[in-house]
This record gives sequence, C-alpha cells and structure tokens, in this order.
Amino acid sequence: MKKPTGLTCLVLAMLAFAGLGLEVILAFVLEPLLYHAPMQSWTDLQNISHWIITCALWGLLSFGIICFARKRYGYDLFEKKEKPAVWQWIIVAVLAIASLVYSYWDWNGLKIVREFNANGPLKFVFQYVYYCFEVVLVLLIIVFGQEAFERWFHNRLIPYGGMLAAVTWGIAHFFTKGSATGIGIMISALAYGCVYLQVNRDIRRTYPIIWLMFVL
Repeated sequence: MKKPTGLTCLVLAMLAFAGLGLEVILAFVLEPLLYHAPMQSWTDLQNISHWIITCALWGLLSFGIICFARKRYGYDLFEKKEKPAVWQWIIVAVLAIASLVYSYWDWNGLKIVREFNANGPLKFVFQYVYYCFEVVLVLLIIVFGQEAFERWFHNRLIPYGGMLAAVTWGIAHFFTKGSATGIGIMISALAYGCVYLQVNRDIRRTYPIIWLMFVL
C-alpha cells in the first residue's frame, strides 16, 4: 500500500475545498437559471431544495475522499488517538469561548437564535443540516492540509491545516459574503486548526467541537 506524499494530501485537501465551491456553481449559475430568480429571491422551498442538493453533493464527495484515503493509502481518519491532557482541553475551551464571544458580537446576539427567528423552524432545520456537511469538508481541508505541510516542513506544532482552510474557505467568503464575514471565517478557520491539534488530531473529538463553534 502506497504512503501518501505531501502533494497527495494537499490534493485531497484542495478537492475538499473544490467540493465547497460546487455550491457557488449551484447558487449563482445553475439554480438561478432553473428558478428564473437570483438566490436572494428564492422561495423557502427553493432554499430548502438548494440545501438538500448541496448536502447530497458534499456528502458523496466527503465519503469518496475518506474512502479513497483509507483504501489507497491506509489513511484512517477515524483512528483512535491519545486522549488530550487537561491543559489541552483548557486551550480548546478558551478557543471555543473566544469563538462564542466573537459570534455574539458579530451577530448582535446568539447566531443560532437569530437564524431561527429569521428562517422559521423548517428552514432552520435544513440550514443546520447543511452546516453539518459544510463542517465535514472544512475538517477534511484541515486534516489533509495539516498532513501535507507537516510532511514538507516536519513541524507538528503549527496549525497548517487551519491556515490552509483560512486562505481557501475563508478567503472564498470575501467574494460570497463580503470582507467582514471573510475575515471572521479566516480567524475561525485558524481556531479550528488549533482545536484539531489540541485534541491530538482526533476527528471524532474535533468535529463536534468545531461544529458548535461554527453554529453558535
């Protein structure tokens, strides 16, 4: 079984980022043609349909990347890792609290409450399912980005994966959501990369933490 190179890992990370980019094609090209309306004018049903289609594509791509890495290179993303020490959990808690404080300031209240009030129960549920799939791809960028740059620079202390997520997923938000949101996402991506390292690269621990940091 081949060992993955740094370039291979980077390609997998960028493939995950390209998967996030599929939504741009759907939202700004294909679906406006189908619905005869820009995204801002979609009905609730059209928004929900968009989230369902996006989640299906993201889910298939994520599954494919995970299975390919395991079968081709023996790279098991769900391998058990050493439990984090208390001091590591303290750092994670500080990052999570800082994320919540920033989100509260940015949204002028709790994000989850503001989005529930804005969307109503049905749209809210589908949007948060959509967030679940988005975080999977962001985590794949972090995981494979971290692996790629560690193989090149041999330093396990720098959050390369978070940095890569910041300059891909983060900067992309400059074009879709504006500069203020883009900066916030870049900072968040760096924090997610730090969380990944502090829980000893355990995806099972990382995912729920960064999901909560993202949605709250």
